[in-house]
Amino acid sequence: MVDRQIASERIGDARNARPEPAGTILVGRSLGLRGAVNARDLGGHQTAGGGVLRAGVVLRSDGLNRVTAEDLDPLGALGLRAVVDLRSADEVREAGPDVLPGGVTAHHLPLLATDFDIHATLRGALAERSPDKQRALLGDGRAAAMMTGLYRWFVTDREARETFAALLRLLAAPDGVPLLFHCSAGKDRTGWAAALLLTALGVDRETVLADYLLTNERVAAVVELVLADFAGRGLMREPELLLPVFRAERDYLDAAFAEVASGWGDFAAFWREGLGLDDRVLAGLRANLLDGEGS
Repeated sequence: MVDRQIASERIGDARNARPEPAGTILVGRSLGLRGAVNARDLGGHQTAGGGVLRAGVVLRSDGLNRVTAEDLDPLGALGLRAVVDLRSADEVREAGPDVLPGGVTAHHLPLLATDFDIHATLRGALAERSPDKQRALLGDGRAAAMMTGLYRWFVTDREARETFAALLRLLAAPDGVPLLFHCSAGKDRTGWAAALLLTALGVDRETVLADYLLTNERVAAVVELVLADFAGRGLMREPELLLPVFRAERDYLDAAFAEVASGWGDFAAFWREGLGLDDRVLAGLRANLLDGEGS
């Protein structure tokens, strides 16, 4: 999310800055990080085979570059073995590297859509400070169309598929978890990665969607502050033009799954042929992440 750091220190008392009690198995449980308000646990989701994702083994987040000193203790208490950063090299240079507790292996799997570089596009629009140019770029459904194109690219681009597959292999590896993966906002690249993982494990589509849309609740305070800041500094006359970029929308995730169906017929074929993954990876994911599944 563009320039979210301008608001990150002003929401320390936000509701999701307070984690649920330790050991609570609650779907979407916040990790309570003040510098990463969209950090949450994927534990608690149920699968069609009767399994439940273990709490504390696979976590999703927005960027960890704004992690505060007081975040390091709760972050360290997660016992993370690895963190996967999906941000591009430019994003890392501009926003800064992850701030991590000691002993965590960092993996950088950069994922950049050259034709849908939302970060660069918005940065240019803000630099222009031209309401007409900003509306021409983002108005009349164009911002939403950019986002839909990005989600289709997640599926149609070979290198993008390879990156998501690499993350899934890390999650399936012996001693690969607990693992946290993230991008900048924890919404798009992270959202599709979570959708792939949950779908592969047999979580139903509506539950996958609910996990994806939870981002809107978790970052609402940040989005409000950012839009107000852009307006207050005269960067945008219509900051609401950015809402399609800042929000998670069902249409975006549906577009990605539609590409899966169009190109491969079903998710099982996409797993094998699109992602190049096999039953051993799926078995590794089940062993690492699930409790109670009979298969």
